[in-house]
Amino acid sequence: MGTKTYLIIGGAGFIGSHVSEKLLENSQKVICIDNFDNFYPKEIKQKNIEFALKNKNYIFKEIDICNFSELSSCFEENNIDVVVHLAAKAGVRPSINNPEAYYKTNVLGTLNVLETMKLHGKSKLIFASSSSVYGNSVEMPFSELQNVDRPISPYAASKKAGELLCYTYHELYNFDIFCLRFFTVYGPRQRPDLAIHKFTRQILNNETIKIYGNGDTCRDYTYVDDVVDGILKSINYLAGYEIINIGESRTVSVLEVVSEIEKNLNLKANIEFISYQAGDVSSTFSNISKARQLINYNPVWSFEDGIKEFVKWMKK
Repeated sequence: MGTKTYLIIGGAGFIGSHVSEKLLENSQKVICIDNFDNFYPKEIKQKNIEFALKNKNYIFKEIDICNFSELSSCFEENNIDVVVHLAAKAGVRPSINNPEAYYKTNVLGTLNVLETMKLHGKSKLIFASSSSVYGNSVEMPFSELQNVDRPISPYAASKKAGELLCYTYHELYNFDIFCLRFFTVYGPRQRPDLAIHKFTRQILNNETIKIYGNGDTCRDYTYVDDVVDGILKSINYLAGYEIINIGESRTVSVLEVVSEIEKNLNLKANIEFISYQAGDVSSTFSNISKARQLINYNPVWSFEDGIKEFVKWMKK
């Protein structure tokens, strides 16, 4: 790839900081914006971007995508080639308690991004969607051709709404947009509220792990390096409008996750089983044949190797 300028929205977060570093490694220019949402401590995100800040090709700006004028000024000051929109209020359960905040950031914020791009004549966008849009579909593995009109949380509904807005701007203004449906991303810098991070911390601290249901819920866990590879390959092939699953295409149960962490820590977990939570899907499983064909996506990280790497990072 020749040198381009990338705007990474939500760039101080888990995935965004990894994407930024990879682009910088490839001698690209990166403008990162993030509002340091208080969902988890600001210090964590600041630590995520410590390394990138040392690079002369990296600019960081504290901007909230709900602030249209600040977002617009970022486009005015920089000649941006591609936008990678990873910003969102995350988490299924919190979205049930505060749906308005999720719609404000995930839907109106996304609308602001699209409108700002239109205003400044920019038309290339990668949009981070989520496997949560599939709801409790019984059709496995999840394919992009499936109907996703039955989200079971406000978070999932907000991500589906984002995909629809993206399609509208593709149709009206000829934007090139790929909506990437990520499947449970994990690895170094993973958000502290997510299961793998939380379980590892709790086992290390000899705290009790709370597992919803009987531990049989399954997820398609995707290692962050594979996700970054999927994003960069999407940028290379970015033309038209596409929805693409980015997963490992393998399911792992919660109890298997705990067992793998125990093995790597050489410690035993204290487990308490509690009732299932509203909004949680029972299983996710990605069909990645479209990603393989369209963008040459080929995940290489096994779950076992990924956990080994994550535990190493946690211990540090």
